[in-house]
Amino acid sequence: QVQLVESGGGLVQAGGSLRLSCVASRSDVQANMMHWYRQAPGRQRELIASITRTNSMYYTDDVKGRFTISRDNAKNTVYLQMNSLKPEDTAVYYCNADLYIGRFLRNYWGQGTQVTVSS
Repeated sequence: QVQLVESGGGLVQAGGSLRLSCVASRSDVQANMMHWYRQAPGRQRELIASITRTNSMYYTDDVKGRFTISRDNAKNTVYLQMNSLKPEDTAVYYCNADLYIGRFLRNYWGQGTQVTVSS
């Protein structure tokens, strides 16, 4: 069984920074596409950033220029550097990844990590 384990959430003041990490719990997997989503109270979960194995990146307009997604393929880890945080960034942040285990490709979710930005 494979899990995506997230870390790095917390409470920060507006204008501050946080760095989220997400790592696959097994080393014998290969991560393909990796994503960060977030879900604010009363809202649907939304995709905010994606990255391919060759480091092509996508950002939603809300976070473009403030957040940076990156990855370490050797460690099956994806990161989200969040700068210039705003109160409206408050949400539970989830990583999501397509993982190859042998020749089988499956999609996995992390457990979520809370990010709270105070004004």
